Amino acid sequence: MDIYLSVNNREQVLCLPVLPAEFTITKPQNNEVFETVSLGELKLIGKPGLKGIVIESFFPVRDYPFLKDRSYKGFEYVYIIDKWIEAKYPIRLIITETPINMVCCVDDFEYSVKKDGDLYYTLTLSEFRLVNTV
Repeated sequence: MDIYLSVNNREQVLCLPVLPAEFTITKPQNNEVFETVSLGELKLIGKPGLKGIVIESFFPVRDYPFLKDRSYKGFEYVYIIDKWIEAKYPIRLIITETPINMVCCVDDFEYSVKKDGDLYYTLTLSEFRLVNTV
């Protein structure tokens, strides 16, 4: 399995070097509850909300035998993701060997530097629906 992030129809592609131990996809449902006079509470099934995913891993500063990609090191990954965030680019997330292929936006990106120099990060993404305008 590999996890890819890309922008502008693969103009720039990042393969995450270290796979997270796990990831969870959220898919909320926008249901509504309302109170009636005679029946009490009733629930209406709403439309699906936007999917989300949180990826937690690290960007290495040195070579490890388990790396999926060696194109960048440490802060280079951070600079690229920060540049995408500042440019307000939608990001394509593809996780191979799964059906996950979605356009996302960054909701949160946090990272910390550990003693060994590696950058541990949490990347929170949510689905971004492309809208065609006429």
